[in-house]
Amino acid sequence: MPGFRASIVGDRCQPLPSLPARRGRCIASALGKVQIKKIMAEDAEIRLDRWFKRHFPQLGHNRLEKLLRTGQVRLDGKRASAGDHVAPGQEVRVPPLPEAPTPPTKREYQPKPRDIAQIERAILYRDDDVIVIDKPPGLAVQGGTATDIHLDAMLDELRFGAAERPRLVHRLDKDTSGTLVLARNAAAARFLTGAFRDKATRKIYWAAVVGLPAPRQGRIDRRLAKMPGPAGERVIEEADEGKRAITDYRTVAHAGDRIAWVAMNPITGRTHQLRAHMAAIGTPILGDHKYGAAAAQPSGIAEARKLHLHARAIAIPLPKGRTLRVVAPLPPHMARTWKFLGFHQAEERDPFAGFADDR
Repeated sequence: MPGFRASIVGDRCQPLPSLPARRGRCIASALGKVQIKKIMAEDAEIRLDRWFKRHFPQLGHNRLEKLLRTGQVRLDGKRASAGDHVAPGQEVRVPPLPEAPTPPTKREYQPKPRDIAQIERAILYRDDDVIVIDKPPGLAVQGGTATDIHLDAMLDELRFGAAERPRLVHRLDKDTSGTLVLARNAAAARFLTGAFRDKATRKIYWAAVVGLPAPRQGRIDRRLAKMPGPAGERVIEEADEGKRAITDYRTVAHAGDRIAWVAMNPITGRTHQLRAHMAAIGTPILGDHKYGAAAAQPSGIAEARKLHLHARAIAIPLPKGRTLRVVAPLPPHMARTWKFLGFHQAEERDPFAGFADDR
């Protein structure tokens, strides 16, 4: 039997000479077609790479980056990058992709009543547009490999009678606690995502760090680049390929030169920025084994294996024109460390004090 290869004409496969037969299977089924997908309201203001992850999970990150670099993926007919935010009504050109493999059967996580009750108790503020919660440490914001229990799976339980499901507009690392903002409708999601993107928000984090920062206060301005690895995603300082990351910090109190209480104001919002920055100046965050290794877990501190990083306060403009300021109390393990070290929260009555308003 003569060999053939297939070309696509319309929806039909046309045999061409020279390639061996593959039991009559047309390669069109594997390659698919170019698609033009319109961005819907429920996907408002998310990053383009997250949009692909949501709608084309079979497409890996490296493959997507290659398609973007070669211009095969376009947004409203123009070249795009993974970090571009999409808006309702925009059109995404999706090149031919392999068919999605059939995922293994997995039982969807169903939030338990105690989990829902915990999140409801953690609400710090709520109105028609916004919910601010005090995210507990150890709770992932979104699901992933080996992560079944996460906040995203609980959002339907936080409707409180609203027609729409709350939306995440930013995130915290799994082991970071504190203020996390949810939008209660698509319009609020667009507004709040824009506020984060345009740096109209202001966030203050508290951390216990190993060592005493020198100088006691200042600005860290270093370029960071993501580096995947067997231990999970992390960032490294990279002068050429990294993205600029800026953190203002101030030492509030210290126990000799062993442990210091530091308040930080991230001007940019890079992955693991605060953790990488504090490690870079020689004072890793207490309990941060990823960036501080053994140095981040000194002996004599009972809670040294737990990350001591807390999103203490946030100031964010609201859709109705005013600015909301919310403060979250320390999580239990950090409160115990503060007590052990003799740190008094009253020393920092205004979490925004001491930081310049300029960007």
